[in-house]
Amino acid sequence: MANLTQWNPFKTLARFDPSSTFDELVRGLRPAWRDFEFSPGMRIDVSEDDNGYTVKAEIPGVEKNDIDVSIERNQVSISAEVKRNSSRKENEKELYAERYVGRVYRSFSLPSDLDDTKALARYDNGVLTLTLPKKTAGGGTKRIAVS
Repeated sequence: MANLTQWNPFKTLARFDPSSTFDELVRGLRPAWRDFEFSPGMRIDVSEDDNGYTVKAEIPGVEKNDIDVSIERNQVSISAEVKRNSSRKENEKELYAERYVGRVYRSFSLPSDLDDTKALARYDNGVLTLTLPKKTAGGGTKRIAVS
């Protein structure tokens, strides 16, 4: 199977280090960088055995109730709402904020149809682990609960 790489044209912007010496050269551009928003990629690992697939997705900083997983035949979709607590002390102002706030989404296909009735999802320490058994016959769409 060929390896596919997900291309993100803004990936270099995500790695931009504002404390570098290069920052001094583009100091006039700082307001443009501050207003620029980008969605971080959801990184996944997929492994397979004779019975099914195991998917591990990094989704740090979300509550398990804010994660949605759906399965339709061999298509898996994961979405999550990333929130940030914005409570500040009196006379405190935010100087710089890089953490992403919004919705992240990832959808992918697996080589075999999945048995959505036996699928399991567990979220622990920022990693969502899906256990997805293979199915021998077709089925519909089903949402699974994250525990």
